[in-house]
Amino acid sequence: MDGPSGTGKSTVSRRLAAECAAAYLDTGAMYRALTLAVLRAGLDGESAASADVAVGAVRSVRSVTDPKAPALLLDDEDVEPEIRGPEVTRAVSAVSAFPEVREALVGRQRELIADAVAESGGIVVEGRDIGSVVVPDAPLKVYLTASDDIRAARRAAQDRKAGRAADLDRVLADVRRRDRLDSTRKISPLHAAADALVLDTDELSVDAVLKRLLELVAERGMVS
Repeated sequence: MDGPSGTGKSTVSRRLAAECAAAYLDTGAMYRALTLAVLRAGLDGESAASADVAVGAVRSVRSVTDPKAPALLLDDEDVEPEIRGPEVTRAVSAVSAFPEVREALVGRQRELIADAVAESGGIVVEGRDIGSVVVPDAPLKVYLTASDDIRAARRAAQDRKAGRAADLDRVLADVRRRDRLDSTRKISPLHAAADALVLDTDELSVDAVLKRLLELVAERGMVS
């Protein structure tokens, strides 16, 4: 499940995994955890030293892949609330653009995916380069999209629900900035895989998106 922020990837991915009795992995949260490690080291996310810290922290990142209770641990500390804050959001695109960071984390993600498939029989993975880079042989690839304004409104609502300040103009500017950085980076830029189903969620509720995804899973015989 790929796509830019605010398209509903996390919500529908978790629900899809739960419906299919599969594991769930949020790869974006893993990049956020590395970014948090960089910021805690007093770095800005753009220097070569930032890349070194991020690569060094890869093995300290652990994802709990239960879709009903997902968690992201950094050195065994649950950092889920902190990685969603504005400081990490501003720096994550820069940290995730380093080729050595992506190479190290993609390797770790593939390990987690293989382990989850062996244990539970399947996994729903969300991110920005899953279908194009991480698991290009996935039997079902979906790319969710939505307009800038809709995505910004959704992100602002999420921030307010989490008790964070949410100025819509600032969130919209942040969404567009991240889109630009993620889609123009040299390594693994954000784009839909050639064989991905592109699903525009502008006019679709979470339930409607989930219904379509469950239909696709059934059509491809991916659940018993």
